[in-house]
Amino acid sequence: MSSRTVPHLRNVAIVAHVDHGKTTLVDAMLKQSGAVRAGSAADVDRVMDSMDLEREKGITILAKNTAVRWASPSGEEIKFNIVDTPGHADFGGEVERALTMVDGVLLLVDSSEGPLPQTRFVLRKAIERNLPVVLAINKIDRPDARIDEVVDEVASLFLDLAIDDSHLEFPTIYCNARAGTATTDLAVEGTDLQPLFRTLAEHVPAPTHDPDHPFAALVTNLDASPYLGRLAMCRVAHGYVKRGQSVAWCRLDGTVSTVKLSALFATESHERVETEEAGPGEIIAVAGIEEVTIGETLADPVDPRPLPPVTVDEPSLSMTIGINTSPLSGRSGKKLTARLVKGRLDAELIGNVSLRVHPTDRPDQWEVQGRGELQLAVLVEIMRREGFELTVGKPQVLIREIDGVRCEPVEHVTVDAPEEYLGAITQLLSVRKGRMASVAPQGSGWVRMDWRVPARGLIGFRTEFLTETRGTGVLHHVFDGWEPWAGEIRVRPTGSIVADRSGPATSYAIESIQERATLFVGPGAEVYEGMVVGENSRAEDMDVNICREKKVTNIRASSADEFVKLVPPKQMTLEQSLEFIADDECVEVTPAVIRLRKLALDQTQRARLRKQAKDRG
Repeated sequence: MSSRTVPHLRNVAIVAHVDHGKTTLVDAMLKQSGAVRAGSAADVDRVMDSMDLEREKGITILAKNTAVRWASPSGEEIKFNIVDTPGHADFGGEVERALTMVDGVLLLVDSSEGPLPQTRFVLRKAIERNLPVVLAINKIDRPDARIDEVVDEVASLFLDLAIDDSHLEFPTIYCNARAGTATTDLAVEGTDLQPLFRTLAEHVPAPTHDPDHPFAALVTNLDASPYLGRLAMCRVAHGYVKRGQSVAWCRLDGTVSTVKLSALFATESHERVETEEAGPGEIIAVAGIEEVTIGETLADPVDPRPLPPVTVDEPSLSMTIGINTSPLSGRSGKKLTARLVKGRLDAELIGNVSLRVHPTDRPDQWEVQGRGELQLAVLVEIMRREGFELTVGKPQVLIREIDGVRCEPVEHVTVDAPEEYLGAITQLLSVRKGRMASVAPQGSGWVRMDWRVPARGLIGFRTEFLTETRGTGVLHHVFDGWEPWAGEIRVRPTGSIVADRSGPATSYAIESIQERATLFVGPGAEVYEGMVVGENSRAEDMDVNICREKKVTNIRASSADEFVKLVPPKQMTLEQSLEFIADDECVEVTPAVIRLRKLALDQTQRARLRKQAKDRG
């Protein structure tokens, strides 16, 4: 096989831990290359974060590609196809897909925080694909930057993950993404990103292809156009393709059919532009194949040769999603039926290769499996904003039998916190069957701890962790393999306050309940029997009449003019609600409100189920 390169192209993925500056760096690259003009509609912070949820949470959820053109010192113009990937391990499927589209990786690491669990995750994926890595130490202007130590930590990480000696050689560049500067020597202050472009051009190889191989392109992502329908995002491996050309569509089931491409797009800046032809190494979008899905191949109709499909890690967490069955269903949502919910879940599977959907014993409920709580919570939040009303169950870890042993997923947890909370954190994680791997001082009174903790021990842990550390602690975790079942873990020491009847909550009832509970509802809120309205300070559940009104008499009381002093209710986000609920509870999700409730609403039925569980236990 003979191979040729495409010298004017570089395909690069930017990978990093959450909030280490990937999207900010891409913004600076777009602006300095002239792809985004000052004052234009695209001249905004985090132009690559196109989803509302991405802007609200400040994280990248979907991998997206952009393109910038750079004139090298020799006068040659090089086009960089840049893929901005998510930093959170829950969206690892997006990272793995992105790495199939590129020939090199820019690894971004915060100059103060250093490599964290997701840094290890994305770097491991890059090394597994044998991709060359350029290390960029970002945020070098931070007052708490420890650049030399971070470079040493990253070198140790490479040493730990390297498959062969070539992986231990990587160039290092120092960036301030917010200011748009980079330098290869800390003694020389950077003025722009030219050193970064030059380093990428020198160390990321140009795409290679076989000139004798017929056209072949792998579908790595999907998008949609209101005018053209489904768009297939592809990396052209070999050959050339033209707009309007007929191609062979090689499906995952092995069948092959001929289809005609109605449109062909390439990426320029942050936009897709229609093009007449695309060649090897180019990242394109094509229209005209309505049923195409990720992992399939578009090939020459005369000599179709399928490419290896995209493979991703298996899910480790699941939860049930079904229609809203509460007495208040249909108040704010427009999409309420099982058919609509199932159709939406099936549509999500088309573009999200890391999700699985399985039927349950109920026709209006499905088990959705994913990488983590955040990934599943984002899916539910998107559906909520689309007008769905849902009932969402408690996240559960997936159990796997390995060599006849019952095993569960284990997470690598990194904790940064003030030294004074070291004992409290150790106690919290030890109760959850965690094992400390290392502890090291970080300077300024802070300490970093590494733990291995069963994934089910981390469900509901984040809220408790932030409470114990007074909001100062920073927690990161990533999937780290399977281990034998660790035994029973009691993750929630408190019980629930449950409404025993339907009606509006009253100030009079709330005043008497709030002394021994943290309430989630305020006066006037509509409640129903079986709805969780608060958190009990004791371990058991407590049924209350939160709708009780003060009896009216014709006798004037001396306290008639006193104001009722109420504690504001605790507002629970979707992620906090999923973390909080017990095994016999679920979350009612509607476009207007999020409520917590018992699976069995009837008080008598719940008492009978508790008795049966006690007799079995």
